[in-house]
Order: sequence, then C-alpha cells, then structure tokens
Amino acid sequence: MNKSKVVIEVARATQKSVIETETLINAFLQKIQDGLKKEGCVQLSGFGTFTVRRRNARKGRNPQTGEVIDISPAASVGFRSGKRLKGHLNVAATPTPPPAGDAAGANA
Repeated sequence: MNKSKVVIEVARATQKSVIETETLINAFLQKIQDGLKKEGCVQLSGFGTFTVRRRNARKGRNPQTGEVIDISPAASVGFRSGKRLKGHLNVAATPTPPPAGDAAGANA
C-alpha cells in the first residue's frame, strides 16, 4: 500500500476529505521526522519505535573497478514493531485449525 492509498483509506474511515486527511498525514510524518532529528527516537505505543541508526565511515570497494573508496558516515532509520502490531500480524498469519468433526477426523 502506498501513501495515496493510505490517505484514501483513512479519509473513508474518518469520513474526512482526502485533502484534509492528506494534510494531517503529512503533518504526522513531518513530526516523526522532527522527533527523530531532535531526539533520535519516536515511540508510538503498541505500534512500534523508530530510531536513528548511525553508520561509521568505512572503506568500501567499487564493484565495477575494484577500486577502494571511502564511504562517508551516514544515518538511517530503524523500526522495531510493538507488541500490538506484532500480535495483529501474527493473528492474520496463523492458519486457523479446521472445526472439530471435519472430514479429516470424522470417519476415523
């Protein structure tokens, strides 16, 4: 699902206009970015935690030429899912057992 689909689905769920919903979602995402830059961590209880991960400068190799190159230090974002999100995903992924008395065990 991409951002525009999320905007449409949230607009339907909240009975708000798509433009109003997009404005709110953009503000929400901006505040996550601001929080990561300022504090290095944004925790959404039950959903998950975004954290800034730093990578040190290092030597690398150009795969085409084999030349050794310097790779600058960089920051990236990590995400660790919360308990409620994990539970939601695992319930959907768990196969449901057949009801008692199904063909597999009824005539045995």
